[in-house]
This record gives sequence, structure tokens and C-alpha cells, in this order.
Amino acid sequence: MLAPILLFVYNRPIHTRKVLSALEKAKLANESDLFIFSDGAKAVNCIEHVNHVRTIIREPWSFKSITIIERNTNMGLAANIIEGVSEVIKKYGRAIVLEDDLEISEYGLQYFNDALKTYQFNDKVMEISGYMYPVEHPEKLEESFFFRVANSWGWATWHRAWQHFEQDINVLTKDFTPEDIKRFSIDHSENFWRQVQQYKDGKINSWAIRWYLSVFKRNGLVLYPRESMIQNIGTDGSGTHSDEDNVYKVELAEHPVKYFPTEIVENEAAYEAIRYFYKHRKGSLINRVIRYIKKVWKKK
Repeated sequence: MLAPILLFVYNRPIHTRKVLSALEKAKLANESDLFIFSDGAKAVNCIEHVNHVRTIIREPWSFKSITIIERNTNMGLAANIIEGVSEVIKKYGRAIVLEDDLEISEYGLQYFNDALKTYQFNDKVMEISGYMYPVEHPEKLEESFFFRVANSWGWATWHRAWQHFEQDINVLTKDFTPEDIKRFSIDHSENFWRQVQQYKDGKINSWAIRWYLSVFKRNGLVLYPRESMIQNIGTDGSGTHSDEDNVYKVELAEHPVKYFPTEIVENEAAYEAIRYFYKHRKGSLINRVIRYIKKVWKKK
């Protein structure tokens, strides 16, 4: 049985159409069940765009079946995803999760379904990531590999793993040691722990950081492809939680993944390549200042 696809949309009609067009062209799409969760408008000025999106998702897209869930009120991304994933995965046992700014490769669904089948009984594997960072010299990495970070840009999982998702961040972090923080933040190269603090301070409402914490607490691993199956087209400043940024831009995979590791351990070469990307992705101090000035100027 192919995994159902869950697509979460809100108020970006151009992105939604592009995402659905790519998804429709992916291999196995016409054999897959699609569930579309449309969040309600947060404010009056969002109603027109939300309704436009709802018109688009009702078009005759080519999937095995399409189920549309329209929220009457604005749940927000975190609550919408948590409730939607929990509901569908409980029934089907597995799910592929996308958002309205995640464009998938032609081979993305095949990759997700092959990986879900390969590791369905291995409790240590808790997520399949569709996105892969634009690291240097990717040709030196295996075709797919394990890494500890749970990625939210196109992913899949099983009910056996999702049942360990803990929403209370204080429960997740109550016994964290300095060494845990170092490992969680990939040797302090990425701001994951800062996101934890921001969530606790009420500055962000992220389901993703809590999911990564849930995976990390169980020493879980995530499968990544060497060539990204997902392109985030929402880093154009249009998203609720993202600013304009080309740092994460990738080329979508043009070939299926044939190799899946049999040894369930974190790949050292991939760890170092991603850690280096985290640490150097913002470039020089001058480049950071230029990006910051552009960001402030656009908000004026």
C-alpha cells in the first residue's frame, strides 16, 4: 500500500498551484491518496487568498483520490500539521507530509515509499527526509544515508514513530545536559537550541523543533537522499516563518534512489558535510550585513 500524501495549504495560491503541479507529475501520484488540509483565514485580509487556494485545490488533479479538509478557523501551521498527521497516520500507519511551498522531484514519491517500506520495522529510523542541504562535494556521499536531524521540508514517517511525538517542550528538555545541547545543535553549528529557547519564550510556535527533540530523545535517525527530492520555493519571503533566502536552494533529483543503507548508524561523512554547511551557510560577515540590510529595507 502506498503512503497517503498530506498537503498543508494556507493563503499562497501561486505556490500551491506550483506544488500541486509538480506533485501530480511525480511517479506514483496517480496511485496515491491525497489529503489536503486548508487552514482558515487568520484575518479579513487573508480571506481572498485562502478562497483562491481553495478553488485551486478543488480542480481535477490526477491522484487516486483527493480528500479536502477545510478548517473553519485559523488553526495555525503547527496545530494543523499535528492534528492532520495524527489523524491520517493513525488510520494508514504511515504518511508523506508536504506544505504549500515544497516542490517535489519526479522521483520523490517513489523515494518516500521505497524508504518507508525498507525501514518500516526498524524503530531506530524515525523519519524519511525529502530535502537535502546543498553541501559541498555531494558526490562524495552515499546515495542515501542517516543523519540525526528531523527535517520538516518534505518528510515521511510511520505511526510507530509519530506516537512518540511529545508536544510539551519542557518534558522534552527537562534533563538536557550541556553535552546534549552540543549534540542537538550539531556541535553548536546550527541554531536548533536557540529555537527551543524561542519556543519557550513564546516567540515561535514550531511543531518541527518539538518533533526533532522527540526523535533526538529516542536516539532516532533520519534517512536523507544525496540529491534533494524537495525544493523549498517559499524562501522568497512569502511564508509565515521565512524570509527571502537563496542559501537553501537546491537542484531537484533527476534519478531514483536505488541504494538504502543496511547499517542503521549516522553517516560520518554526511554529518561533517552538513555541519560545515550549517556553520558556513551565511557566508562572510560582509555578506551577512548585506542580507540583514536588505531584510530590514524590505520590511519598511
